[in-house]
Amino acid sequence: MNVPHSTTAIVIGAGLSGLAAATELRARNIPVTILEASDRVADPWRARHPRLRLNIHRHFARLPGHHEPRNPDTFLPRDAVVDYLSEYARQLDADIHFETRVLSVHRVDDIWKIETNNGDYFCEHLIVATGRENVPDMPVWPGMDEFGGSIIHAADFGDPSDYDGKKVLVIGAGNSGTDVLNHLSRSNPAQVWVSVRHGPSILPSRVFGFSLQRLANLFSRFPKWSLDPIFSVMQHSFFGNLRRYGLRRHAMGGGSRMLKDGVTFALDDGFVAALKAWRFAAVRETVGFTPNAVELADGQKIYPEVVICATGYRADLDGLFGHMRVLDIKGYPLHPMGEEDPRNPGLWFTGYGLLFQGFFHAAGVSANRIAKGIEANTGAHSLAPGYYHSTKVATQNAASLEGAGQ
Repeated sequence: MNVPHSTTAIVIGAGLSGLAAATELRARNIPVTILEASDRVADPWRARHPRLRLNIHRHFARLPGHHEPRNPDTFLPRDAVVDYLSEYARQLDADIHFETRVLSVHRVDDIWKIETNNGDYFCEHLIVATGRENVPDMPVWPGMDEFGGSIIHAADFGDPSDYDGKKVLVIGAGNSGTDVLNHLSRSNPAQVWVSVRHGPSILPSRVFGFSLQRLANLFSRFPKWSLDPIFSVMQHSFFGNLRRYGLRRHAMGGGSRMLKDGVTFALDDGFVAALKAWRFAAVRETVGFTPNAVELADGQKIYPEVVICATGYRADLDGLFGHMRVLDIKGYPLHPMGEEDPRNPGLWFTGYGLLFQGFFHAAGVSANRIAKGIEANTGAHSLAPGYYHSTKVATQNAASLEGAGQ
């Protein structure tokens, strides 16, 4: 029989946001336990394709209480991120319970009960850090089951050389789509189409060798109303009129899309040059499949061998928290950046909001906010180890849990 575990704070997820939150809590001597479904930290990063690089400058890839990554590359490769997070976890003075998958979450009076495959956990403060891009989002188009080619998500892109000599369709030209297209521009596919509903908000990764993302602190100080025209002028200055090449402009500006919808800028590193050289062709939105073709919104058919769906990711929080009125219509937390949920005291989300400086910086901001909030609310009410061993509490739980899930 698994013995219940109780502590002041529990973090769900041992990714960068969860580790950052735990670090800030331990810096304030607040007991914390991390629950991680996989058997190691940074597991989602390990699953990404081997040539993946961050689109944030390494200066912004630092977590609280730790040094900047020592890798010399401006944009960190996948393996450097994995190494950094692994090192960060090793220096953390907190338990990480691996292979512990959360099955349900309920609030019983002023305490959180977390049911897992390894038994029950109890805490006063629950920090959710499972990631904004937890699950690949794969749309369903008519006829895709009968398509004779290969259909994959961008998360499974693999090695770019695997596509040499093949006809490839990339659906979507946002952040992940442009990443795929950048890699394909340096490989030797037979043909590449990019299917877009709206054109991306795209900037060059470097200008005269200087990373534009290094200016993120400056951009964050601009008034919100000014961001869309600023980025529109920048995009046109660097790339000219991309509508000539089939990339239409989105009705919402790049700054607004990021701040309101969480759609980050795409960073070009070869894609636009390939488009302008007519090595790549931008085509209309994908609407369906036949056994040997992909149908587009304008009635055109194309004949790829491989379709790569760069269609984004989901947080996948509805199963655990959908009943608590803490998520928006897209399934993201209403309070995504370390703010305590007002309807559910002691519930915090981190890793779901975006800042111009990137998700490492956002993790640090959220972690500090959470730790300060919990420190202010924690004291005599903190759970002592073994709190839930008492008969009184066990009886109370059995009587009230059914109603708590309604």
